Amino acid sequence: MGVQRIESVIYTVDDLATNIRFFDDFGLSLEWADDMTAVFRTRIGQSLRLETHDRPDLPPALEQGPTVREIIWGVDTPAELARLAARVGASRSEDGVFRTVDRTGFGVGLSLADISSYVPSAPRPANTTGAVNRVNQALSSVGRVRPIRMCHVALNIPKAGQEEAVAFYVDGLEFIPTDVVKPMGTFMRVEGDTDQHNFLLCHRPDRAGINHVSYEVAGFDDVIEGGNWMIEQGWQEARKLGRHTVGSNVFRFVHAPCGGRVELAADMDRVDDTYGTRVHETTPPHHIWTLRSSRESS
Repeated sequence: MGVQRIESVIYTVDDLATNIRFFDDFGLSLEWADDMTAVFRTRIGQSLRLETHDRPDLPPALEQGPTVREIIWGVDTPAELARLAARVGASRSEDGVFRTVDRTGFGVGLSLADISSYVPSAPRPANTTGAVNRVNQALSSVGRVRPIRMCHVALNIPKAGQEEAVAFYVDGLEFIPTDVVKPMGTFMRVEGDTDQHNFLLCHRPDRAGINHVSYEVAGFDDVIEGGNWMIEQGWQEARKLGRHTVGSNVFRFVHAPCGGRVELAADMDRVDDTYGTRVHETTPPHHIWTLRSSRESS
């Protein structure tokens, strides 16, 4: 089936200690760290790699300051890995990752996808008249929020050359375009996933760099409580609670010291091949709703 998921995201950062504190607060598991590198894991085993040194096997950064350097995509079989690597001209590095550069200049890696041992828990039962799922059972806090997975990455690209930038992923890596928003960007999913999108090339800002990495959490409460926790730890919210139009997921964004933002996301649309590619001549509203209040925060 080809590409299954995001396998790893690699950033170059200035202040490793601050980034370690941020992603520890965010709920990822620290696998190991030294003076120059830290590696975190999601619950399904994807890796987030933070490095303070400039690696020669990665392309130059496309923006000043901390930013993303490479996205590694997990492929299901060795045969598919070799086939896709050949399609995009990727060469095998010493660590076994096949590496190349996309049309914008972002690093792209291909490796075998790890097999996840994650077993999801049952969703929190909800009640409404006519559909009662919780009796004599009061809810409590979800506790520390632990992101399940990196569900999508959004990159900013210049408007010039956007068609070639998208074609690298669609024609080369066989990503499936789901929603093409002509004034804004192209949403794509990988063959092995049913999320409405796993990848977004956004040309609206007309510059190259990281936009955000989205992390799926278990549900609506986790988005709210996870965002609240990050604010309590002193981190800055980038976009308040809402629900997107394209993708339909509930979201909350936090500014990240590694560059760009991270998104807490839940309840993304799932699609199959009958969804096709939906073309939007104008940009849909960013959100169906966002949190509003007539009260000032205390």
